[in-house]
Amino acid sequence: MNRTLIASVLAATALVPAAASAQSFDGPYVGVQAGWNHDVAIQDDRDAAVAGVFTGYDKQVTPNIVLGVEGGFSIAAEDRIGPSGNNAARIDPLHSFDLSARAGYVVGENNLLYVRGGYQNSRARYTTTVANVTSSDLRTLDGWFVGGGAERKLTDNISARLEYRYADLGQENAKFERHQVLAGVSYRF
Repeated sequence: MNRTLIASVLAATALVPAAASAQSFDGPYVGVQAGWNHDVAIQDDRDAAVAGVFTGYDKQVTPNIVLGVEGGFSIAAEDRIGPSGNNAARIDPLHSFDLSARAGYVVGENNLLYVRGGYQNSRARYTTTVANVTSSDLRTLDGWFVGGGAERKLTDNISARLEYRYADLGQENAKFERHQVLAGVSYRF
């Protein structure tokens, strides 16, 4: 009888589809990030600390492929670029918004290698000094960015990531490029 009962249980479990396993990188998330900014503009460059927040949504479309969208906001400290003094121009990026799509590949169950690309908007103060007269105005810089990184699940809901980004925010033949290395932590719902 025990053999019949065991055979019946095994046959029944073979006919019932397996319960869906938890998707490692699936659903909405929010997070914080910090890192390094390297801005290049007006024949000058500047390194600065940067910090921000992000939110997004991922869909694990196959066991190894993840597609997602993400939006973020960041502020850098001490990132004014350009010389001071007479006949000089300076740019001071105030804050940035970005919106991007990402595609990733799951390695193991807890690691995601991904690439991303999207739109970036930066608000900046331009200051010019000509003949000892200084003027300043706010400008909006629109551009694009690309990057890639790695994300690792630490728990069911918490993951950490490391990412590199390159952005081109130049306008009207004016060069403005940004390189970033960001470390982040996110919470998945």
